[in-house]
Amino acid sequence: MAGEPYRYRSEILAELPRHGVCPTPATPPALVHEFVSDLYRYELRRLRDRLLRHDFPKREYHGRVVDLRRRYRLISIRPQEWIVE
Repeated sequence: MAGEPYRYRSEILAELPRHGVCPTPATPPALVHEFVSDLYRYELRRLRDRLLRHDFPKREYHGRVVDLRRRYRLISIRPQEWIVE
């Protein structure tokens, strides 16, 4: 697909701005997926650090991780599935 523009699926494009991403037709989906995945891991580390600082009770940690995972549902979709064939 090198040289051809990427046509992202509308539901993917609707979700990406929530993570601060607005890809152009020239942006490879794998690059965007990697960025969102890195952002998710950063948020997980931040959440763990907050737990270790006792910002919230340990019993809330699992629920917060689940909520975070829901916000980053895009990383469970393969980059190839982000585009229209």
